[in-house]
Amino acid sequence: MSQKISPQAALIYTMITTSAVDNLMSDPELRRIGWIVKELPVFRDFDETSLIEHAQACGKLMSGPDGLIATLETIASALPEHLRETAYALACEVAVTDDVVIEERRFLQLLRQHLHLDKLTTSAIERGALARHQPL
Repeated sequence: MSQKISPQAALIYTMITTSAVDNLMSDPELRRIGWIVKELPVFRDFDETSLIEHAQACGKLMSGPDGLIATLETIASALPEHLRETAYALACEVAVTDDVVIEERRFLQLLRQHLHLDKLTTSAIERGALARHQPL
C-alpha cells in the first residue's frame, strides 16, 4: 500500500530516487534538484525549506520493505495524469546531470511502467534531456 503524498512531493521523490538508485547522490545531482525546485513553475507555491524533509521521507520509504516498488507506487498514486510526463522529465534531468548508470536506466524503465507512459514519449523526453546537457 502506498503512502499519500502531494503531487509536488511525488516529483521530489522521483528526483531523489533517480539520484539515489545507484547508492550515490552526487553534488551535481543535488544541485540540479535544488535548482529545479527553485525555478520550475510546478514548484511555485512549494516551501523550499521542506525539501530535505521530503528527501528524508523518500529515503525512509526506499529503505523499507519492497522499497523501490513502494516508492514507485507512492509516486504514481500521487501524480495526476498531466504531471506524469513532468515526473519522467525531471527524473531524466537528474539522471543526465552526471553519467547515467545502469541503475538509473533501470529506474527510468520502472518509472515509465508505473506511470503508464508510452515509449515514444519517454524516448523524446530522454533525448531532450541529453541534448540540454551536451558538453561543448
